Amino acid sequence: MTATVYRWSELAVDRPMERITRRRVVGANVMISHVTLERGFVVPPHSHSNEQMVCVISGALRFTLAGSERVVRAGEVLHLPGGVEHGAEAIEDSVVMDVFSPVSEKTGVDRQSEK
Repeated sequence: MTATVYRWSELAVDRPMERITRRRVVGANVMISHVTLERGFVVPPHSHSNEQMVCVISGALRFTLAGSERVVRAGEVLHLPGGVEHGAEAIEDSVVMDVFSPVSEKTGVDRQSEK
């Protein structure tokens, strides 16, 4: 096994829904996604078995968590244990690093785009 360096600007971009772009690095047990969300982008409430860390690099997102709302801004990290229902709205243009463990082929965004 060897270490690998990735450059975000060289990774493939996918667009699972309008108003969002994403690049991902997938390891054996963890996945990190560089996500750009346009203001007004909404992910309806959902849950998944994966643990998730949402690291807001710039902008701000409003999360719905168990019926309450929480705004997470640049410089903050939201920890979502597996099974916790959550939804989000980009209240500003935002850049987020999402970390999932274990690796998930489909995230809440992918599940919503299938409907």
